[in-house]
This record gives sequence, C-alpha cells and structure tokens, in this order.
Amino acid sequence: MFRDTSMDYLSKEESRAIWNKNMQITDEEFLNMDEIEFRARVRERCHHTLEIQMYHAAYRNLRLKETQADYTKHLLELWVKRGLSQELPEYQYASFLVQSADKLSNGEPVDLSPYVPKTVTKEMEENFFTILKERRSVREFTDQEVPDEIIDKVLEAGLWAAHGCNVQSIKYIVVREKNEPGLFKGSDVPGGPVHLVILQDMRCYKANSFTPVRNQLLDAGAAGQNIVLAAHAAGLEGVWLTFPNQEFSDRLRKKFELPDYIRMVTYVDVGYGDQTPHPPLRSSVEDAVLAKY
Repeated sequence: MFRDTSMDYLSKEESRAIWNKNMQITDEEFLNMDEIEFRARVRERCHHTLEIQMYHAAYRNLRLKETQADYTKHLLELWVKRGLSQELPEYQYASFLVQSADKLSNGEPVDLSPYVPKTVTKEMEENFFTILKERRSVREFTDQEVPDEIIDKVLEAGLWAAHGCNVQSIKYIVVREKNEPGLFKGSDVPGGPVHLVILQDMRCYKANSFTPVRNQLLDAGAAGQNIVLAAHAAGLEGVWLTFPNQEFSDRLRKKFELPDYIRMVTYVDVGYGDQTPHPPLRSSVEDAVLAKY
C-alpha cells in the first residue's frame, strides 16, 4: 500500500514544544546566531506574532492588544544591537507592522489603501492567461545573448513567489553555458544558453523547524513556477529540469563550493526559443475535480 511520507505530521505536543523553544531564545543567542538565521527568525516571528494579528484587527476594526507588538519591537532592538542595516527589507516591513500595531492598540485606524493592488482589467486577465497557457517547455535555443537585466527580472519574479512563513530560503546560481561549457552535461535535453539553479538556504528553516519537508520543497516549486512564467512574459523560453544523478549534482556543488546548508532543488534553462512545440493538452477541470460541494 502506498504511504505518502511527505504527509507525516508532527503531533500537537511536538509542534508546541518547537514553538515554545523558538519563543524562549535568549538575547545572547539572537545576538550570536548566524546572520541568515537571525534575519529569517525575525521574518518568521513577525509573521506569527504580529503580522497575522495586525491585519486581522485592521480588517475588522478591532483594537489590538497594547502588548501585541512587544516581541517584534524587541527583535528590532536586537537588530540594531547587531549593527544590521535598517534599510534591509525585513527591518523596514517589521517597522511598518509595529507602527500599524501601535495605531490599532490606541484605537486609531490603519490606512492600507496605498497597498491595494491595481484593479485587474479584462486585458490584464487575458494577458495573464495567455502567458500561462502559451508557455511551453522549449529545448532548442538561438545564439542570441540574454541580457543580464532580463535574467535579474526573471530571478526577482522567483523571489516574489509565495513562501511559507516568509522565511525566504530561495537562492540562485546563474551559469551561462558559454562560460562553463559542459558543466551541465548529462541532462536529458540540450543545454540552454543560461542555467538558473534554484537553491534553498536551509538555515532559514531553523526559524520554523516544524515546517514539513513538502512545504519546504513547495517554496522552491513556487519560485520555479514564477521563473518559467516570468521568462515567457519577458520574451524568453525555457524548460524546467532536474538533476539526473548524484554525480551531476556533486559536480555543481564542488564547482561552486556550496556548503552543506545549501540545498540544490532544481534548475531552469532559459534563452530565446528556437522551436514551437504543440500545446501539451490537459484534461478538463471536470475530470480533475474529485469532489465539489
């Protein structure tokens, strides 16, 4: 009988023990831990102890507890003691949450209207679904050089993918085939002109160590999906690939001297496409839905 081990869950007691341990980290431990882990813990703790509660109160016009932001405020004090830049995104966002929480705890409203997404027009909707449905796995490419600014735009799209508890584990390696010919040999398809390797910094998951393995991999998968869609939107084509064997992945790990805490998940080859595959037809929504109430 098939048993899906990716669906193994921690017991409530195990999850609670991890939560309590995270909440009991001392100032000394925070000040001396690896910077990547510290920043991830700031993001995760803000998410669980303030972000969710603040938006709930703002949406329902509720008065937030006066102490709700205290933990995040203390984390920001530790941030300053560590000498980290206050221009970094997590400090900026945590500061916004604290300021908003202070307003709500004083009975003042929080104006979130500047952050309302643009209204999706019919044209925008059609363009999105065109990109979604016309993206193909393209395996042949021209020799046209891909500008760095387009690669950066595509990689940024991956960073904007949904990521569990905002721990932001995604990292990349970018390799142009012309600069490292043969490094990606062994793939079952011709190599593209640019290889985008999707990695995860596993130190980030120390911030939320009850995150199931499946969720961690979904974080990388969400980034990969954004990347292939963004590549198509930016005029490129690509194909989502996997590491075919241990020798292949070891070769890359050795080349870039990757430490043990960096997990190699997958990679995407992109470039200017030189083929037009027939759409790989899909089953209907009716066939795919197993239950609908």
